[in-house]
Parts: sequence; structure tokens; C-alpha cells
Amino acid sequence: MKLAMTRAVSPTIARCELTHLARQTIDPELAQEQHHGYESCLTGLGCELLRLPPEPDLPDSVFVEDTAVVLDEVAILTRPGAASRRPEVASVAEALRPYRSLATIEPPGTLDGGDVLVLGRTIFVGLSGRTDARGIDGIRQISSSFGYEVRAVPFSGCLHLKSAVTRVSEDAVLINPGWVDLHVFAAYDRIEIDPSEPFAANALLAWGTVVYPAAFPKSLRRLEARRIQCVTVDVSELAKAEGAVTCCSLLLDVR
Repeated sequence: MKLAMTRAVSPTIARCELTHLARQTIDPELAQEQHHGYESCLTGLGCELLRLPPEPDLPDSVFVEDTAVVLDEVAILTRPGAASRRPEVASVAEALRPYRSLATIEPPGTLDGGDVLVLGRTIFVGLSGRTDARGIDGIRQISSSFGYEVRAVPFSGCLHLKSAVTRVSEDAVLINPGWVDLHVFAAYDRIEIDPSEPFAANALLAWGTVVYPAAFPKSLRRLEARRIQCVTVDVSELAKAEGAVTCCSLLLDVR
């Protein structure tokens, strides 16, 4: 079974944490409408939705990706770098418990799931304002027993590593070379975003299809030119909260 965990947009999303963007007016109803469209896109790809309990008092709670890293063998519960987001983890842990054994990033380390890019048996983890070296050591200690290699990746210009690079096929990544070093991903086919669309590198590979923001048509054409199957969604309101398509779900295969 293909499973996607999501959570409704909080009515307090306008009070979200922001790092690289200036605060703009966010319409919670429009954000929720866009989120429904995102969920419909996922179900259209053949997955079952598991909607987590709403967290109306936690402004960033729609961005469930940051709370866990789901591997085939284990789900690693994170310790988000923004203290305001740490209460989000408990309900995600309960939802994941039937499907995976659980491990936890222990204090004082911090780790956001948006900084974690799993490519086969290699886990790339961005060093950021939300993820520190102790958090990276934590994910290394947990995952190494299952045969994963963890590599720390410096980057700049954006909140999370997956704002700069994401997986778009079995052997290709979509990347903004202005934010992360191309050579780090030399083992993969690197598709560069259109330079006029700096936020275009965040794409969600969901069981062979890329869910992609409609806001970046030039970079979309680059993906389609490589014969990568894409479906587009409008997440423009969520983007004002430094969110993107990977942020809004946790995907897992359930056997």
C-alpha cells in the first residue's frame, strides 16, 4: 500500500516561522484549498491518505515532512530546529508507530526533515539553521546499523537542503547550483533549474511521478525534456510560509 501522511493547514499559519522570506499576508482558506488540491493529486497517483490530527495552535504543522525521516527499516523522529515546532512530532510518532519501528534524534541535536535527502543507501543532510552537526550525528548513528551512509552537505540561500536539491527519478536530481555545490551530487544526473526560478528545485517524487509547483514553468520544461513524468499543483500560498511540495506529506510504502 502507498500511504501519504498529511495534516490540515492551521488557521494560524500566518504566524509561521520564517527565515529567508519577508512576511506576507497568508490567506488560510486559500492555503487550505491549495492543500486539498495537493492531497487530491496524491490520491490520483494511487496512494491512500492518512490525515494527521489538526494542530490549530501550531502554525507550521501542515509541513509534516520536518517531523520525521521515513526509511524502509525505521522512522526517525526529528527534533526540529525551531522550538515552536517540536510539539508537532508527538502526533506524527503515533501515526507512524503501526508502520515502522521508531527512533529519535536526542537533545541537544536538532534535525529538520526538510534537510534530509535520501538517495538509495546514501542520506544527504543539509547543515542549516534548523539542522546542526549533533542532529546529523544522531541520524548517522541510527541509520548506519541499516547500512546507510550519511553525508553532511553545506548549502546557502534557502531554508532547507530540499529547497536546493531533490530527487526526480531513480538516478536524477533537480538542483539549484547557486545554493548547493553540483559536485556533491556528481554520481547522479543533475538537472539544473532555470536560473530565473531560484525556488524551483523542490519537487516531490511520488512513486514514479514528480509532483511539481505550477509556479515554475521554465524549470518544468527542463524536466519534461528529460522525459520525467510530472503533475503540477498550485502551492503559492503555502510558499509564503517557506513551504513547498515535499514539505506537506510523509510518503511510505506499507507492506
